Amino acid sequence: MFTGLVETQGKVVALKPEGPGVRLSLESPLIAGSATLGDSIAVNGCCLTVVAIDENTVDFEAGEETLKRTNLGKLDIGSLVNLERSLQLGDRLGGHLVTGHVDTTAILQERNDDGQWCTMWFEVPGETTRQMASKGSVTIDGISLTLVDVTHDRFSVALIPHTLDATTLGGRKVGDMVNIETDLLAKYVQRQLETQTSN
Repeated sequence: MFTGLVETQGKVVALKPEGPGVRLSLESPLIAGSATLGDSIAVNGCCLTVVAIDENTVDFEAGEETLKRTNLGKLDIGSLVNLERSLQLGDRLGGHLVTGHVDTTAILQERNDDGQWCTMWFEVPGETTRQMASKGSVTIDGISLTLVDVTHDRFSVALIPHTLDATTLGGRKVGDMVNIETDLLAKYVQRQLETQTSN
């Protein structure tokens, strides 16, 4: 479980094919200095397991399904990713409850910069917005954000300068793909409503 509060960014330093998947090596002194084998780390919001640690690098294995269903399959050498270590009991919850299970991907459709601030619109499959509401929570590439507007097949978020500086969203361009995880509570509410309707 995670909070959606990105701790640091990591840089892709190696991508090695392994069977149908890939071994992903990320340079991140902060994560490498504290991680142990088997730890769960959110990489662009996708929960991956640490399989090797070097002085400044951490390795993960991403399977075929993960590469197809997230933007991790689009990474190149030098790409930056958002990183967050998993929650421990007793930690403060500053964002919202994030599982690290990516629901879908979205495309950055519109970027409106206003000085150091920015509003972004993302296009998602229509069924995804049923789990979204204005002022609710969404996770974009592992970042806990507040929804501003939600329509049938897109939504917007307003980004402060710190978020743009400290995460990969600052460098995102129109047409880029991001990982989306909708709010955990919204999933249960939708499921409950569907079950009641079918009875």
